[in-house]
Amino acid sequence: MTTTPSSDALLSRARRLGLHGLCARWDELGAAPWIKDLLECEEAERQRRSLERRIQSAHLGRFRPLCDFDWTWPKKVDRELIEDLFSLDFIKDAENVLLIGPNGVGKTMLAQNLAHHALLCGHTVLFTSASALLADLTQRDSAHLLQLRLRRYARPQLLVIDELGYLSYDHRHADLLFEVISRRYLKVPTLITTNKPFSEWNEVFPNATCVVTLIDRLTHRAELVQIEADSYRLKEAKERSADKAKRRAARRKTKKS
Repeated sequence: MTTTPSSDALLSRARRLGLHGLCARWDELGAAPWIKDLLECEEAERQRRSLERRIQSAHLGRFRPLCDFDWTWPKKVDRELIEDLFSLDFIKDAENVLLIGPNGVGKTMLAQNLAHHALLCGHTVLFTSASALLADLTQRDSAHLLQLRLRRYARPQLLVIDELGYLSYDHRHADLLFEVISRRYLKVPTLITTNKPFSEWNEVFPNATCVVTLIDRLTHRAELVQIEADSYRLKEAKERSADKAKRRAARRKTKKS
C-alpha cells in the first residue's frame, strides 16, 4: 500500500492511541473511510475519561463560577492581572501565584476557577487546604511513607494550597511545607491563598527558622495578587437577612389584611 501524508498522520495517531492490532493491519485497513472517525471517537473518549479522572483527583469541590465574582466590591483588585492568569502562562513558566487578602473576599473562589480552567486545558491539579496538607504529612509514621506523600504533592502540574494563615503551626509543619515548595521550585507552580501578609508569617509558623527562606522560594518567581475588600460573605449574609426581614414583613402585612 502506498502511504500518503494523510495516511501517515492517521497511522501516527493510531500508534499514539496504542491501537496495535489496527497498526499491524494498516496496509489492509488504513485506507478505509471509517478509520478517521474511529480515531476521532477514540481520542475524544480518552480525553473525556482523562478529564474525568483529573477532576476527581483534583478534589476541587463545589465552587461558584468566575462570572459570579463581583469586581465592583473590592476596594483594590487587579482584574487585568487575574484575567491574564487564565492564559495559564504561569504554569508554562513555573511561576507561583499568591492570592493575598482578608477573609471572605473571593480568594478561594478565584483559585478554584483557575484550577478548574487548568484541568480543562489538560493539566494535572491538586487542590488542598494548608491544614489538610500539613496534617496529612505529619501523620506519616515512617520516612518511606512520608517520601511517598511528599511525591504526591510534588507531582501535579498545579498545586493549590488554600487558607494558609488561618491557623498557626509548629516548626515541623513549616519544615514540611518548605519541603513541598522546594520540590516544586522552578519546576511546577504552586498557588497559595493567604489572609496574612508576609510580614505576619512568623505568626503562622512561630519559632520556625525556615520562614524567610520559604517566602523567598515562593516569591522568587511569582505573581502576587493583592485583594483589599470587606468580607463579601458578610455582605451577602446581611443582604440575605434584609431580604428575609422584608419577606416576613410582607407575610405579616398579608395576614393582617
